[in-house]
Amino acid sequence: METYLAIASKRDKRAYAETPIPDDVRGRILDAGRLAGSSKNKQRWEFVLVGGAAKERLADAVYAPENVRTAALVVAIVGEAGGFDTGRCAQNMMLAAWEQGVVSCPNGVRDEDAAAEICGGDVRAILSFGYPARLRDVTARTAAEWSEGANRKPLAELVREVS
Repeated sequence: METYLAIASKRDKRAYAETPIPDDVRGRILDAGRLAGSSKNKQRWEFVLVGGAAKERLADAVYAPENVRTAALVVAIVGEAGGFDTGRCAQNMMLAAWEQGVVSCPNGVRDEDAAAEICGGDVRAILSFGYPARLRDVTARTAAEWSEGANRKPLAELVREVS
């Protein structure tokens, strides 16, 4: 998938099929996070894969528990990474997933202490991944059409020049 098409067509999805994510796809998602740039290249994160009973407990620590409960893959970005670095890392993972047909959603943490206890450190982000419950043909629209249909402010409201 072309990069701009992936960016324009990617939407946060919270409804997942029960299909497991193959190891090679999971590895590619995680490696995309590893490859993200970070301040002074410190890479102050680790990726905690949360499953089983821990996934059930972690679901109770986020604002939308079903996002985590029903996901085929849950990744917590844990460590001392700053917000910008964490965001770059998370976006890399979510775009790499989307390129493989896997949808994703970042999850807001409601109970930081519980999440830290479950994941073994400061949780910077919790990402849920899975194959979509309802398939969508990305190639049915061009990147420009996806962009035009996005629920986003127009560039004219976001861009200004100074001299």
